[in-house]
Amino acid sequence: MSDNKDRVIIAGAGPVGLVAALALARRGIPTLLIEAEPDLVMELRGSTFHPPTLDMLDEFGIVPRLIDEGLKAPTWQFRDRETGPVATFDLSFIAGDTAHPYRVQCEQWKLTRALREEYLKIAGTELRFGHRTVAATQDDDGVTVEAETASGPVTLKGRYLVAAEGARSPIRRSLGIEYEGFTYPEYFLIASTPFHFEEPISDLAYVNYISDPREWLVLLRVRDLWRALVPAPANTDRDDALSDDSLEQVLQRVVARPVRYEIVHRSIYHVHQRVASRFRAGRALIAGDAAHINNPLGGMGMNGGIHDAFNLAEKLAKIWHGADDRLLDLYDRQRRTVSVEAVQQQTMRNHQLMSERDPETRKKSLDALRRIGADPALAHDYMLRSSMISSVRRAAEIA
Repeated sequence: MSDNKDRVIIAGAGPVGLVAALALARRGIPTLLIEAEPDLVMELRGSTFHPPTLDMLDEFGIVPRLIDEGLKAPTWQFRDRETGPVATFDLSFIAGDTAHPYRVQCEQWKLTRALREEYLKIAGTELRFGHRTVAATQDDDGVTVEAETASGPVTLKGRYLVAAEGARSPIRRSLGIEYEGFTYPEYFLIASTPFHFEEPISDLAYVNYISDPREWLVLLRVRDLWRALVPAPANTDRDDALSDDSLEQVLQRVVARPVRYEIVHRSIYHVHQRVASRFRAGRALIAGDAAHINNPLGGMGMNGGIHDAFNLAEKLAKIWHGADDRLLDLYDRQRRTVSVEAVQQQTMRNHQLMSERDPETRKKSLDALRRIGADPALAHDYMLRSSMISSVRRAAEIA
């Protein structure tokens, strides 16, 4: 295998790393993609693709495949757990703003497999599994990545580095970049089942954010499964929470039925709201969860990371062909600004709305949401923000 240092190294073969690698390779940039795991991970993780993300992914020709392996969600809802729909947002209202006026619900692992296929079709691309990053250093000429493999430590050299190896990014830590924010006190608990919730629950969209002062709920569908996400107290025993009996109680509270649910996937995790203090350190750039992480209420995490990758690939391609590398400072300004101003604020508002316990505050918030849903102009503006079109436009305005 070549150790030519005239290339961009991308660490992390999740959606963000693979998008960055493929976008760079398509622009004629030599790349090396490394991944800690022995293969692409199969966890469900992200499953919502917003309109501007689909617009970007059109470049790769894979959106029809995502739709075929998932499903289109033309509407999404905020609901009250007791009374039903509060506001239904029809994405056809933003058809003039995007080529994809809908969400696509498709498991993230299906995206990564499609991206890998397209990446490896390009001559000269390289993907190495089993390379766990440890640290990165740099000088005026390039970057050096230290990684652990089954055969021992390796040293990899490149002209630039994109670190997209997740929230615990060893590269970000080795570069001394702070990861500022907080961790929610409760756990987030997910159970997935093939049961058709749309049959007993009337007017259910494929994506539903359900407010309740006792136990808020996200209920969303992919092609073959419904996923239910609820909070779990901070003192929860993880094994107990993931047990069949515990998850059965969760799903029975969604729809009571005389037979047990089939549970095909389960997970529990802490959720964070954090943004790195900077997205650039010389020749090293961070993207995706390595740069910012947020709660999943709004489906903005994976999408924001993909937006990072396209933004960064465009700038690195220009630099590769002679532009000043101060363009990378612009990547930092653009993507960090929208991470703080748009994604973090929107997802925190979603959490507050869904979990609000004060009756008067809750009523005012839901009434305001009803007014937005009923007013075409307000709904249009709200959908531009919740679909992340506004954040993409905001980034483009920053010079």
